[in-house]
Amino acid sequence: MIDRLTLPASLSTRDFRVVLRRATKDDLHAIIGLLSDDPISAGRGDVAGADDEQAYGVALDRIVADPSNELLVAVNAAGAVVATLQLTVIPGMARRGSTRLLVEAVRVSSAERSSGIGSAIMRWVVDQAAVELGAPLVQLTSDAARVDAHRFYLRLGFVDSHIGFKYSVPQTPDAAPPGPTAHEATG
Repeated sequence: MIDRLTLPASLSTRDFRVVLRRATKDDLHAIIGLLSDDPISAGRGDVAGADDEQAYGVALDRIVADPSNELLVAVNAAGAVVATLQLTVIPGMARRGSTRLLVEAVRVSSAERSSGIGSAIMRWVVDQAAVELGAPLVQLTSDAARVDAHRFYLRLGFVDSHIGFKYSVPQTPDAAPPGPTAHEATG
């Protein structure tokens, strides 16, 4: 948990307000739903299957317990979770020891896309979160297939300055979901 962030935060969209707050275990099903609501995520296996709930729960617990990470949700006036994102603070050596704020897994409910929620969240990230966390650089990656998302980020002032690479490490079928590392387990 990045405890320096001033949360909850009330954000204005074009038509309404949402509250951005830290995710809790009670938000797990809504977050899984947002991941599976996205065709690219669903294609990678985020399908909200009951068999996967334990893995998502372990992941949520690990994120919440990590002082460099924050999982956030945006909630509408009716109390429904309509968006989520993860923030990670990365201390670094490059750029004269600059801290970076990494934005990951930004998802807005398909029913709410183009409502201004994503813009309001990303404005909060760059205008408030990055400042509060002392991060002069906000970075994110976006799947090459997310052409609409690329236009969105460019419109917000992000620059497509790098090419990213990933390597999928083969997993054994009987591998357990990742648990805490030895360091995390012993504190």
